[in-house]
Amino acid sequence: MARLLLQDGSVLRGRPFGAAGAAVAGEVVFQTGMVGYPEALTDPSYKAQILVLTYPLVGNYGVPRDEPDAFGLSRWFESSKIHVAALVVGECAGTGARGPAGVGQGRGVVSHSPPAGVDTRALTKKIREKGTLLGKLVPDGTPEESLSFEDPNKRHLVQEVSLKGPLVFNPGGSLRITALDCGLKNNQVRCLCKLGAAVTVVPWDHPLDTADFDGLFISNGPGDPQLCQETVSSLRRVLDAPQPKPVFGICLGHQLLALALGARTYKMKYGNRGHNQPCLHEDTQRCFITAQNHGFAVEAGSLPPGWAPLFTNANDGSNEGLVHQHKPFFSVQFHPEHCAGPTDLEGLFDVFVEAARDLQNGDGGARTVRERLRDWLTYTKVPAGGPDVAQPRKVLILGSGGLSIGQAGEFDYSGSQAIKALREENIQTVLINPNIATVQTSKGLADKVYFLPITPEYVTQVIRNERPDGVLLTFGGQTALNCGVELTKAGVLEQYHVRVLGTPVASIEMTEDRKVFAEKMEEIGEHVAPSEAATSLEQAQAAAERLGYPVLVRSAYALGGLGSGFANSREELVALVSQAFTHTSQVLVDKSLKGWKEIEYEVVRDAYNNCVTVCNMENLDPLGIHTGESIVVAPSQTLNDTEYFMLRRTAIKVVQHLGIVGECNIQFALNPESEQYYIIEVNARLSRSSALASKATGYPLAYVAAKLALGIPLPVLRNSVTNSTTANFEPSLDYCVVKIPRWDLSKFLRVSTKIGSSMKSVGEVMAIGRNFEEAFQKALRMVDENCVGFDHMVKPASDVELETPTDKRIFVLAAALRAGYSIERLYELTKIDRWFLHKMKNITDHAVLLESYRGEQGTMPPAVLQRAKQ
Repeated sequence: MARLLLQDGSVLRGRPFGAAGAAVAGEVVFQTGMVGYPEALTDPSYKAQILVLTYPLVGNYGVPRDEPDAFGLSRWFESSKIHVAALVVGECAGTGARGPAGVGQGRGVVSHSPPAGVDTRALTKKIREKGTLLGKLVPDGTPEESLSFEDPNKRHLVQEVSLKGPLVFNPGGSLRITALDCGLKNNQVRCLCKLGAAVTVVPWDHPLDTADFDGLFISNGPGDPQLCQETVSSLRRVLDAPQPKPVFGICLGHQLLALALGARTYKMKYGNRGHNQPCLHEDTQRCFITAQNHGFAVEAGSLPPGWAPLFTNANDGSNEGLVHQHKPFFSVQFHPEHCAGPTDLEGLFDVFVEAARDLQNGDGGARTVRERLRDWLTYTKVPAGGPDVAQPRKVLILGSGGLSIGQAGEFDYSGSQAIKALREENIQTVLINPNIATVQTSKGLADKVYFLPITPEYVTQVIRNERPDGVLLTFGGQTALNCGVELTKAGVLEQYHVRVLGTPVASIEMTEDRKVFAEKMEEIGEHVAPSEAATSLEQAQAAAERLGYPVLVRSAYALGGLGSGFANSREELVALVSQAFTHTSQVLVDKSLKGWKEIEYEVVRDAYNNCVTVCNMENLDPLGIHTGESIVVAPSQTLNDTEYFMLRRTAIKVVQHLGIVGECNIQFALNPESEQYYIIEVNARLSRSSALASKATGYPLAYVAAKLALGIPLPVLRNSVTNSTTANFEPSLDYCVVKIPRWDLSKFLRVSTKIGSSMKSVGEVMAIGRNFEEAFQKALRMVDENCVGFDHMVKPASDVELETPTDKRIFVLAAALRAGYSIERLYELTKIDRWFLHKMKNITDHAVLLESYRGEQGTMPPAVLQRAKQ
């Protein structure tokens, strides 16, 4: 065991893992990113810090082997070695999704022995309240006095991490960029090289001469910027040059630039570290999610004339960037290129390189850097009237129709949230919902309720009677959406001057018509699974022949995958298509991607193009099973940083391209053997997953979506948890959420217990725990009160039932693990990710251990009982 001793006298005990080492001291800081630990460990900005990862499920996807990219830079790591003094995690998984976890694969990952199993939530809370603390990590058997607390910010850390002599990358580049290495990260050099620059990396104290470069880049780095006075003096000469060359600084580079122009810096209470810091661009008031890692900041009030703040942190109001009014100088506190993290503002590198190239070509005076940035970040399709557009006085909300599988219950949450949001804005609400067993129809919520079917005929009568000036279509599931589309096509909404609030009907139709959707995705270089739309049986058969069996048959505009299924032969196809045409006029024949991972993102966008992904979820079951039938885990457990942010980037690109306003759900199929992915579908409405995502993250999706539908910008809305920070943020969870569907198939005699692409579940439960095993066990017990959890006694092990999913497959898995099936064998049969199978095996193995203490075997050690409770 080892102890983490804090300056305030606290002691935390944990289990060491990684490389054995002597006691270490440093500054204890926390980082809120949910992925990207190999990148964080190798980030020079963390030099001499004891890094606490708030997300407990660390080590899930292993650590990749190092390999060079096209420019000779490490593909997966930010530098050539580990810089953290030690790492503190809540849990280190024994085996990652892609091989050995966390430590030991590739090069050694932790330079000293960090304790695992520490209560990282309690530790994070302490740092948030008291600020960063000095700490020391002492292995058992080593006296505490052998090492004193040390403040690394008093050391010249930049000198320790900077290279000793110049290095050139991409020597054939057409533009000369000098990069000042104060703790440079590989991806910064990569971004410049990809834009065609020859990058000369020089040490932190290298004398700078504007004749040597077309542009100067100042990197991030650790510690106090005041210690780099040689760099500050050198930068002053560059800024005062008669023919100024473009200068771009990031993080510590931003602070050094500020000091060079005469501004002041200060030490922050606990700094900003993580992948979810919202920053407002001052000139456009658009908000972007950024990755950060720093403990010092620039005092915006100390900027001299001629300089302006470029970005401001939307949460704490701290300065996040500077720009000169006329000269080509700018800097940002965050990491636009961050690996790990969102790269929404990576285009800052393009602006820098473009300005340097124009100057090189003698065209530097065309536009200032500030104008270039403003032009790039301005959203031109702002709705007429902007935020001042007149609010509707009376809004009609379409509910979800009668109770049926795939709708009603889960949309009650979104409908009632929308009513609350509208009432706060003093808008009258009229609700149509035939389902009396809902909260939204309760007395005191909506101003008026019509218990009528959601059909164009009835809704038209209500519109004629009530004369609303706005309607919300996205809060009642597919039924409300279909009805809204029909009303628009029939000209009813136009006739009675009813404005569709939120996502326009044109965008809804793009997502609903599979052929149009595929074409829209092609426009932005994204791909849906190979598929063809068919309006007759003959067309469907021809499509299946071209795509090759097996194929997935789906209905357009259908609820809960109604009438869909997999066809392995022509006969099965005929049966499925004939059945599907009883519900719809168009079917889709998709290439089968069975066995691929299914990942979902919940995305929120406002009318001014501000966009955040609120929650990402991973289906435990592979593709081929409807999301409503699948066990879903939030946040995803087995995606590495590249995959997580690749899909996030795509989700935002798609939502912005489709012009969705409010909330939307996007589903991906991801190949587990590569980074290939397809977009399965986009739900331009609140979905069953949205209710789960809202409760899992604490972010009120439906409430926010209703406010955005009224034209309120996302950064203006408050985070309902803190009531002080902005709603334009991405929640970072430090717990695990598991959703398990509930079926009641035993009530019916002849119904098949097989589950697939068409939904049969009548409800679902959600459990929250500090780790997957806890949340998984809680959820299983909630689904059925007679169930004791992951029980091997419910069903016997059977290869057939493992291969063909049924409502009880999870218990067949328990029996198979108990019967000694290997993880590899189970993976081949089920295609459930190995990481989940390892976690299930943990439960089975611990149950066996508990049983060994029955009878005369002696007393159970407290640690075994504690682990069982955990």
